[in-house]
Amino acid sequence: MSHQTGIQAGNDVKGIFADAKNGEQLRVLKIVIEDEQLALGCTRPASGEWDQEYDSLVLPLLEDDLPCYILYRLDSTNNQGYEWILLAWSPDRSPVRPKMLYAATRATLKKEFGGGVIKDEVFGTTKEDINLSGYKKFLTSQAAPLPLTAAEEELRQIKLNEVQTDISVDTKQQTLPGVAFPMHGDAMDALQRFRSKQLNYVQLNIDFEKELIKLSSTEPTEVKDLPRRISKECARYHFFLYKHSHEGDYLESTVFIYSMPLNTCTIRERMLYSSCKNPLVDMVENELQMEIEKKLEIDNGDELTPDFLYEEVHPKQHAHKQAFAKPKGPAGKRGGRRITKPPTEGEEDD
Repeated sequence: MSHQTGIQAGNDVKGIFADAKNGEQLRVLKIVIEDEQLALGCTRPASGEWDQEYDSLVLPLLEDDLPCYILYRLDSTNNQGYEWILLAWSPDRSPVRPKMLYAATRATLKKEFGGGVIKDEVFGTTKEDINLSGYKKFLTSQAAPLPLTAAEEELRQIKLNEVQTDISVDTKQQTLPGVAFPMHGDAMDALQRFRSKQLNYVQLNIDFEKELIKLSSTEPTEVKDLPRRISKECARYHFFLYKHSHEGDYLESTVFIYSMPLNTCTIRERMLYSSCKNPLVDMVENELQMEIEKKLEIDNGDELTPDFLYEEVHPKQHAHKQAFAKPKGPAGKRGGRRITKPPTEGEEDD
């Protein structure tokens, strides 16, 4: 969900918004944030068809190191008037604070201008995202059905396999029923505080002797700290509030991480953590009404890089699985000749 900053449009900007929507003289409005208000950067009049003058009007308004909003009027209309495109420009070279500020204020701009006349919202970090060609690619991608990404297909397979018998060296029982260990009061309290965003990280462990799920840590945690929270000795459950920006929106996504080191855990530990995982997640989602945007299973904290976490929460829409590459044969000659036919009687040695 979007986080509001309290920034509003001044009366002069609201007047310009009204004039722009009620007439056909203006083609472009550039809106910036100044003195904690939405302010008018500049305007451009219409002089031709919308697509013929798009690049020549929009691209010169984009600065390489500062975000802004561009409102661009189309020639099409709906029952509220002309339709507009909202372009959210957030270049990679911009400092983080302006990026976050513009991302968090985007919903306010849309409300102030009038969401009913905004046909499309396009977010861009490069001019190739924002130019006419980029906008047409955006329209094509919006119209096409979204295929399953590699990550989504893998998750589907995992869910299918969970209802089958899991037979391996480490696990020799069905994992479907699960083991619903009760939760210690401190752990439940921490999850409730996490849900209300008083905490941004909760780590839980299993007390095998008491058969309880207990609280391990609530240490404040950022993305860069996550690898250090993953034990190399013991399995753990982690709930992390992932604060980030995606396509111009400021988001706070709950990520559940189940960490299980490869070689240091006993068979009993593996079995119990694996069996308790699904009942724990079900309780959090159904009883605490906490939405978990992403569930991860890892064996090493080094995997949790910023890029990895972002791509897991927001997988690329048109990613495809890489085809299996058949291993190459040995280089050079194929080896010595082999006898494949037994010798006849006349060929036997004397």
